[in-house]
Amino acid sequence: MKPEEILAEALRTLREGGTILYPTDTVWGLGCDATNADAVARIFEIKQRSDSKSLVLLASDLDMVAKFVKEIPDIAIDLVEVNDAPMTIIYPGAVCSETGDKWHLAASCVAADGSVGIRIPLMDWCRQLAFKLGRPVVSTSANISGEPTPQRFSDIPQEMKDAVDFVVPPSVDTQSRGKASQILKVGLRGEIEIIRK
Repeated sequence: MKPEEILAEALRTLREGGTILYPTDTVWGLGCDATNADAVARIFEIKQRSDSKSLVLLASDLDMVAKFVKEIPDIAIDLVEVNDAPMTIIYPGAVCSETGDKWHLAASCVAADGSVGIRIPLMDWCRQLAFKLGRPVVSTSANISGEPTPQRFSDIPQEMKDAVDFVVPPSVDTQSRGKASQILKVGLRGEIEIIRK
């Protein structure tokens, strides 16, 4: 498949409420439309993970982030502008609902305190995926909960590859580092907490 055909198939799957296995700028991830509560529930099922844990989402840019959080702290804008490595920012005040719709994140994507972790990926393919979908994409590591995070496509368990609706061919994986992003939690008054370096 050509890159544009792969992107089109991934988008079709997401729009239809399906799940994908895809490369990101960090590690291979399981993904779905973050506004589709049923699809998000399927991700938790595939990972065999409790839905009490929130998920990291990918957004195309800060404009998209602004649609799904009540306010972007100024410090977050500064961090995104100077960032040159994968960085997930946990924002306060996610815009969500129990059922999810295209203007609200599925509640199971959001932490108990109402915050949500969002990364603007450095990998153009992932930014295009979120941009063309028009909504954030779930991005959780492609491993069973509690198992090591796969460093390469070949490390991903076959049961996980079989469980999703579409697997992006490994040929798209050009910038995946095989390493998780740093995670920073920001507050509305400029507070920063380092969750993971």
